[in-house]
Amino acid sequence: MSQLDTTPQQRPSDNRKLIWFVVTFILIAAAGLLYVKWLPYYSKSFLAAQTHSIGSSILGDLSGETLSWHSAWDYAIVYFDSVWKAAILGILLGSLIQVLLPTQWLIKVLGKTSFGSTAIAGLASVPGMMCTCCAAPMAVGLRKKNVSVGAALAFWIGNPMINPATLIFMTFVLSWKFTLMRLIFGFILTFGVSYLANRFVKDAEPIDLDKIMTDEKPEGSFLVRWLKSLGSMLLYIVPAYVLSVLLLGAARVWLFPQLSDASANSLLAILIFAIAGMIFVIPTAAEIPIIQTFMSIGLGGGPAAALLITLPAISLPSLLIVAKSLPKKVLGFVVISVVVLGVVSGLIGKMVL
Repeated sequence: MSQLDTTPQQRPSDNRKLIWFVVTFILIAAAGLLYVKWLPYYSKSFLAAQTHSIGSSILGDLSGETLSWHSAWDYAIVYFDSVWKAAILGILLGSLIQVLLPTQWLIKVLGKTSFGSTAIAGLASVPGMMCTCCAAPMAVGLRKKNVSVGAALAFWIGNPMINPATLIFMTFVLSWKFTLMRLIFGFILTFGVSYLANRFVKDAEPIDLDKIMTDEKPEGSFLVRWLKSLGSMLLYIVPAYVLSVLLLGAARVWLFPQLSDASANSLLAILIFAIAGMIFVIPTAAEIPIIQTFMSIGLGGGPAAALLITLPAISLPSLLIVAKSLPKKVLGFVVISVVVLGVVSGLIGKMVL
């Protein structure tokens, strides 16, 4: 080898091992998503087409609710009954990302602050179809592998916002206008906001890819590294996740107040529901029956359109999950962007829905 050739070399056995790791991750992810997401959503699409409904609102009847432990517990039971399989899969995949996917490959594809890395991550989120909380552990795993902020955000936000199953349900249950608005604002959030978020990471040091490719030597066996990764995620994610869901379950009667006929489509109502939707936590596609129920009791198209964007995009629990993986300025930018786009969507919805 020439003295001028400083390109890191890997042994064929190392390359084969990396390939097997990647293939194993893909197989686990595909099997998990087939069981948790793809097959159930395939069946639910026929239900949506035939009945123009995918179930009742997870919020329940808020007219008789008060801020109480009983209210918090009731909502938490219903919520976790809907998401526990996806939550376990999200944590499992988030931990496996850290031990199965090669760092140098992820950095080459998703480590740049360019629009290309953001776009690839956003497109990669489409098959996941996770809610924001279940996608958050995977975004954490990506950040631990030095994936760029924009790419991690695009994957995290893209899962709920450009979920093809949700778009299909929405068309059957609500209308094509809701679907079109969701698609447009979903693309803006997934690709636009995520890409712009890279600008808030000015102090990030450039990654020396050659050094990573040369020095990356996993310590310990695969099982030890995976258990360490999984244990760390469980200890950090589960307590904050459960407590924040309980808190929001108790407070939902305040977050979604009953409005008079005069204010049901006002700018104030749009702002209230945009903020409430950004904070609150729901399972995948639960925004559809929530909006359907609210509109049946008189909520205007404006607040409904605001919920269409802000309810699935992010939530307090998902923000807590990714809090240590993303800079505070980035999270602040995302929160403001979601609320602003929710209000813009609401203003449009007020005119066309």
